[in-house]
Amino acid sequence: MMTVTKPKLATDADRAIGSRIAAIRAAQGLSQTTLGHAIGVSFQQVQKYEKGRNRVGASRLQMIADLLKVPVETFFADKVPADGSAAPVQTYFDDPAIMELVAAFRSIPDQTTRSGILSIVKAAAALRNASTES
Repeated sequence: MMTVTKPKLATDADRAIGSRIAAIRAAQGLSQTTLGHAIGVSFQQVQKYEKGRNRVGASRLQMIADLLKVPVETFFADKVPADGSAAPVQTYFDDPAIMELVAAFRSIPDQTTRSGILSIVKAAAALRNASTES
């Protein structure tokens, strides 16, 4: 007798991983076509990964992480940082304004300018925190 196996269905985890791939790819200004060529698949396959219709295998996920210059753990971002001091990483990927800020910041090649912008953002956050504490 021949055993028939059912195809594995995509899960919520597959969809979450796909959406994180899409968010990071977009933040870095990469097209689905560019990502697909770099990892050896079509842009349609990248779409399927990002929509969570197809599962991303471990080796392909590692390739994507390497290309996007993020640790592979980034795609499993439901975990809270070890020190418990910050929100889960996923909350950052879900906020379009944060992703836009990251994309804009990454496009600045000059380290001095980047340092200045980071100082401004930190100062604005400190002022906001000080005003809410009083």
